[in-house]
Amino acid sequence: MTGYQTSIGSSDESTISVLGQDLARDLMGQVGFAELAYWLVALRRPSAGELRVFEAVLVALADHGLTPSAMAARLTLTGAPESVQGALAAGLLGGGSRFLGVTEDAGRFLAAALAGHTSGDGTLPDSDEAWDDVAREAVRAQRAAGRYVPGLGHNVHKNGDPRTPVLLRVAAEEGLLGPHLRLFQAIGRVHPDLLGRTLPLNGAGVCGAALCDLGFPVEILRGFALLARSAGLLGHIAEEMRRPIGPRIYQHVDGATDYQPS
Repeated sequence: MTGYQTSIGSSDESTISVLGQDLARDLMGQVGFAELAYWLVALRRPSAGELRVFEAVLVALADHGLTPSAMAARLTLTGAPESVQGALAAGLLGGGSRFLGVTEDAGRFLAAALAGHTSGDGTLPDSDEAWDDVAREAVRAQRAAGRYVPGLGHNVHKNGDPRTPVLLRVAAEEGLLGPHLRLFQAIGRVHPDLLGRTLPLNGAGVCGAALCDLGFPVEILRGFALLARSAGLLGHIAEEMRRPIGPRIYQHVDGATDYQPS
């Protein structure tokens, strides 16, 4: 091998090229950031409908209040006020199986269920009843393996996540209600009878389904969740600079600490 290939971008003394476009001439002021992010990963420009769904996903995942990731970012800034990058990184590192990572987990679960169903003749269900059958099979298999069903339940939105119906509506309006979202909807219909309780379809799960229907591989889904949350974390960091709460959080925890040597 004589070189290192990339199709993402390059630069020389006078130009910057991104995705085969001149950054200054062709992209700046003409392409939005979300469109560019989509293009960088998919290596193609999204349609108007795809971009609308994608932007709805990013907005849905941008912030959820004083979550552990937001507090990690704020407290890191308290200890290192000169390190915006450290505070942002601290918040992003908290994106895992309980926060943000559900986007990827739900996408993997739905993709696996669909792959198992279409391994024969490759056809997909053509009615809600048929989708419900696929959903029952997927939920039963997940429970039999002793695993939770990704995308079901929320610790705050116990009676319904407000993001879910909006993203489903946007996808339907753009003709992008694909098999992952259809299966996700079906899981919402059938799980009460199988689990003995009704849980909400959460926002992270519907975002994972929507991203899969846009054609993104499941391995990259968490990256989009982190991209979206970066905006929210930056907002928390900026607010922490203006109106800090990190010192009070530290003082409260320090004052409430019950030290018990083992």
